[in-house]
Amino acid sequence: MTAHDIKRFGKVAVLFGGTSAEREISLKSGSAVLRALQARGVDAHAVDPAEGLVEQLLAGRFDRAFIVLHGRDGEDGTVQGLLELMDIPYTGSGVLASALSMDKLRTKQLWQALGLPTPEYVQVKSVEELEGFVARVGYPVAVKPANEGSSIGVTRLTAEKDARAAFELARRYDEVVLAERWVIGKEYFCSILGEQALPMVRMETPREFYDYQAKYFSDDTQYHCPCGLPEEEERELQEMCLAAWKAIGGRGWGRVDFLRDEAGKAWLIEANTVPGMTDHSLVPMSARAVGIEFDELVLRILAQTLEVAR
Repeated sequence: MTAHDIKRFGKVAVLFGGTSAEREISLKSGSAVLRALQARGVDAHAVDPAEGLVEQLLAGRFDRAFIVLHGRDGEDGTVQGLLELMDIPYTGSGVLASALSMDKLRTKQLWQALGLPTPEYVQVKSVEELEGFVARVGYPVAVKPANEGSSIGVTRLTAEKDARAAFELARRYDEVVLAERWVIGKEYFCSILGEQALPMVRMETPREFYDYQAKYFSDDTQYHCPCGLPEEEERELQEMCLAAWKAIGGRGWGRVDFLRDEAGKAWLIEANTVPGMTDHSLVPMSARAVGIEFDELVLRILAQTLEVAR
């Protein structure tokens, strides 16, 4: 990218931090993005919504925004709607796709309606309903808040665990609690950049599941990219993930996560419209596999704001 191209970005607000349960990770991701943009000569500035977003955007007179906010009020369409009202182009998905992907229940309802594979699930409003679902599908079961990310509030419910504790943990983060059949198998991640599905990552963790600690802090989580699948099989799974991404209206960049059971069948779990950009993160790992280093990756994501008509 030439110096002329860099100047076209103008003054850029990098939005990170915020007030969600994922603030700590957003601070790490946003700091990395900010450093990368500044290193490439972009006039980029940190903006933390926790310190008054509207006031900072008005005072800064920014030309565009790079969103690195994870979780509520940043990844759920809220900030996207504000930026559209202020006529500030921004990175990533729009209001509808952001809101849909943040809501795991409605994402799964949409995928199911379109015939895309996702594990059996139900919204549970009580411990009794959760126990009824377990009686129907068997252990283990994922119990999760419908509107959180980074595995916050998630329990892998087994016969040895307390269903009430699992339900109450999820309810602590959201009024809508989702119970989902736990797929026993390998976990994969398909990063998307523009219209392209990047090489997939397969994850292994010695922990019970890929929880918050394993995602961001554990040194014993293993990532495999290439993922080890035959080329044709990986391409088919990438097409499935692109279809799932397009179903929610995703654009720009993001990630679709799925599990592959012991019989080899893939099951979609969730879509992420603002994935992590830390040293443990998956999108930079996938981009690196095709020769796109971190600085170039963030420039490519930002450059999409020059192309998208709002």
